[in-house]
Amino acid sequence: MGHKKDEFMEELEKRKDEEQNEIEDVIPHNQDLTGLNTPLSIEDIDFRIQSINKGGYATILAYKDARVDMKRLDDVVGSMYWKRELLDNNTRCRVSIYNKDLKEWVAKEDVGTPSATEKEKGLASDSFKRACFNWGIGRELYDYPVIQIKLIANEFKIDQGRAKQTYELKLKEWIWFSQFTNGKLTYLACKDQSGTKRFSFGQYIKSM
Repeated sequence: MGHKKDEFMEELEKRKDEEQNEIEDVIPHNQDLTGLNTPLSIEDIDFRIQSINKGGYATILAYKDARVDMKRLDDVVGSMYWKRELLDNNTRCRVSIYNKDLKEWVAKEDVGTPSATEKEKGLASDSFKRACFNWGIGRELYDYPVIQIKLIANEFKIDQGRAKQTYELKLKEWIWFSQFTNGKLTYLACKDQSGTKRFSFGQYIKSM
């Protein structure tokens, strides 16, 4: 009986090894993860108003969407070879990538902050995006300059002592341009829906 049990265990271990080898045959040695650090396309960046002061100056934030992180992981690593785990009631997210050379999952994690709307969903999304920052996805956003833009008179109003945007501020229709040198942001600019330049940072290099 004991002999048959030993044969069964050996066969089970053999099957496990075969399944592991099938996985490893798909994943190349010396995984090149540098693609995770490649600056995101400006089309993948969203811009939103953070605040407007009474003088009509708007501070604008640049940020990435969680779907951008998922696509970058799919493109660089492969959809079958990364995973995410939400922990501590979505407060913490762990993003793992399978490493063939180590034959194990390598994980990086971070914590998020809840959003004003859809608190739990926003918290999960934020912790995931922050974990992906640790893998290098969109890390160049930390190098973006402070974006302050003088609004046109009809783009904001003073309501109960506070400056607020109006429907005339069509930020989602603005077109943004960016240029990177050795992975560093060297130029950032935007034009509004009328084609008027509203912001410029750095110097555009035409030869690139």
